Amino acid sequence: MKIGFTSRMVAFCALCVAGLLAPAPAAASIRPTPDPVAPGGARAALPPPDLLYRPGVQVRPRAGAPRVPEVSALSWLVADARSGDVLASYDAHRPLPPASTLKTLFALTVLPMLPGDARHRVDAAELAGVGEGSSLVGVVEGRTYRVSDLWRGVFLHSGNDAVHVLAELGGGWRATAARMQSKARELGARDTRVLSPDGYDTPGQVSSAYDLAVFGRAGLRDPGFARYCATVEAPFPGTEGAYPIRNTNRLLTGDDGVAPYPGLIGVKNGYTSNAGNTLIAAARRGGRTLVVTVMNPQQGGGLTVYEEARALLDWGFAASGRVGPVGSLDALRAAAPVRREMRAGAAAPAPVSTPTPVSAPADGSGWPEAGALAGAVGLGAGAVALVLRRAGRSVRN
Repeated sequence: MKIGFTSRMVAFCALCVAGLLAPAPAAASIRPTPDPVAPGGARAALPPPDLLYRPGVQVRPRAGAPRVPEVSALSWLVADARSGDVLASYDAHRPLPPASTLKTLFALTVLPMLPGDARHRVDAAELAGVGEGSSLVGVVEGRTYRVSDLWRGVFLHSGNDAVHVLAELGGGWRATAARMQSKARELGARDTRVLSPDGYDTPGQVSSAYDLAVFGRAGLRDPGFARYCATVEAPFPGTEGAYPIRNTNRLLTGDDGVAPYPGLIGVKNGYTSNAGNTLIAAARRGGRTLVVTVMNPQQGGGLTVYEEARALLDWGFAASGRVGPVGSLDALRAAAPVRREMRAGAAAPAPVSTPTPVSAPADGSGWPEAGALAGAVGLGAGAVALVLRRAGRSVRN
């Protein structure tokens, strides 16, 4: 049998062998971005390598870029929340204890499981095991709370008592930790190891500036999360009537002599003796939303974390269009550059909701639904009771 090749086919094969023709990129791939620091000019065929696993300050300045501020934190990161581009970082993947900033991952995991307007009567077992010295919002055994009350206790007052109750409703303490670990991997956060869902100091529990920024960015895309983390003050049910609780994120409230940051929309602060002060902060200005993480400043007092976050936010807004990305918070986009760097030895973003700081309504109304539980696997009996009650069936807790 005689097989003939036309000159056009020969030319096509030659181009394929030379690497000049390639299949169309998959939908998840990104447009190639020039590498401003590549010797001899940019390489148009590949995105710039991910620098986030390299030690020290990482930034790709262009003409007119402002100088990165001096920050004493053991690790920090500045990213564009909409695109996921990381604008600058310092030891972004360094594993460090996260303190209560880990509650952002807890909320991302459990918030969609529990209807916010459901009510639950707390029993003693749900409050067992709260760590000594934990921050508490004042959850009391035998009292009935809306789930939304408990979430405000988590976001505003970092209440570990509220976390324990919500975790039990979500299937139990260990099951919640396992779900959080799975959620972190789903988001591309590979540095995080979850052992205590409330962020309480536990040997071996770590996260990173990179992972915390991933959690903060993901949270801003959830209406309930975004509303809670931007709330300045809200009433919390007490034995003698409601009492006010106030957000402990000083960049949001302006408390304790810290000037409020213009355009701040959350997200979460934390502190333990082992982790030091940690913070995820997000702000919107001029159509851009930035997410900054700061972990354990080594200078100044307990408020230094806010001032270092302020300096990084200011820098990030000033650097708009003047720096190239050093990596991405998007898992699909980040994976390929990391693999290239590993061989050398060394994910399309959704819109971001940007609420303004608010005070919660006294009656608990007006908060978005977190979603239904029906069909979920491995939920606690309390969570099933919430769904049945919402459907109009009488169930005792």
